[in-house]
Amino acid sequence: MSRVAIIGAAMCRFGKHTKTSVQDLGWPVVMDAVRDSGIEHSAIQAAYCGSAFSGRLVGQRVLRPLGMLGIPVVNCENACSSGGSAFLEAFHAVKAGRYDVALVIGIDKLTALGGGVLPGQAEDWEVAVGLSMPALYAMRARRYMHDHDVSLAQLSEVAVKAHRHGARNPLAQFQNELTVEDVMKAKPIADPFTLPHCCPTGDGAGAVVLASESFVRKQGANPVWIATSHLTSGRYMTGFRDMSSPEITVRGAKETYDEAGIGPDEIDVAEVHDAFSIAELLYYEALGFCERGEAIGLLQSGATSVGGRIPVNPSGGLLCKGHPVGATGIAQVVEIVWQLRGQAGARQVEAAKVGLTHCTGGGIAGLDHAACSINILTL
Repeated sequence: MSRVAIIGAAMCRFGKHTKTSVQDLGWPVVMDAVRDSGIEHSAIQAAYCGSAFSGRLVGQRVLRPLGMLGIPVVNCENACSSGGSAFLEAFHAVKAGRYDVALVIGIDKLTALGGGVLPGQAEDWEVAVGLSMPALYAMRARRYMHDHDVSLAQLSEVAVKAHRHGARNPLAQFQNELTVEDVMKAKPIADPFTLPHCCPTGDGAGAVVLASESFVRKQGANPVWIATSHLTSGRYMTGFRDMSSPEITVRGAKETYDEAGIGPDEIDVAEVHDAFSIAELLYYEALGFCERGEAIGLLQSGATSVGGRIPVNPSGGLLCKGHPVGATGIAQVVEIVWQLRGQAGARQVEAAKVGLTHCTGGGIAGLDHAACSINILTL
């Protein structure tokens, strides 16, 4: 079994690209990732594309203008974990020796849906009675705030940090700093959330090139190694569920750390699925960065800011960088690659050698989440 490295990485600025097709959103990013890898596109032997809302045959539509067809193209849908799922499939294919070089694309164009809250599955009974993602996470926030005596002002500090980091990222959808007062006075969405507590919808694409160890050594590429790539699904549970502890991430994180032989205390930088402000606090605890109930203290200590012990979402996260669903998992990987290479500019985490990405996907009644993708990357 070969070790697998990332040798090329690229993404576009996330935002509302209303006049750009999915195809034209994706192919320039693929071209940039291949150029970054230092190889010819003819060396790529397979492609994997993650997308949740952009229709059929997205990978083929993106690769057609580049003349990169005639190879296996696999399209993956797994809600917000679509990009992460495509990454996992490419990782295992290269690791098993099926290919020396594989391309992974994450892409979605959410403006084509017309705006507003992303639609759920109509036959799901929680969706049928009106539950939306902002409402679900708002309930999680209220539960956590009650249990751990967290104020709205404290919760708002998550959005403040996201905007502070996003202001340093030229590819973020939002690049403006906010104060706690700005966050609390913004448009209400679902109590206790105002608009900055919720990630924006938008369009975007990311791409990475994966290669086997033998190819890396032969080509002299600049590798970031994949310690492990992990994917799991939520467990169906009836009756009471602890909304303040995401079961799928707690379990998935333990399995990931065990696979990599790396613990949470060894992570230098992380990109986590902060679709709503409360999610970042929940994931501090679920990923083992602190004990339960201690997330707000970790945030306020500055540990999760750039310059702190464990910077989380230096890109600005979903709250600021944006969340074009299928693109998110790959964009997280791109950010960690840049951090480990020392290419993150004003948001660079000093001496980062080990990074983690985490992306959960989808809501189905009875499941905490439907999917959870976690990756650990190293130099």
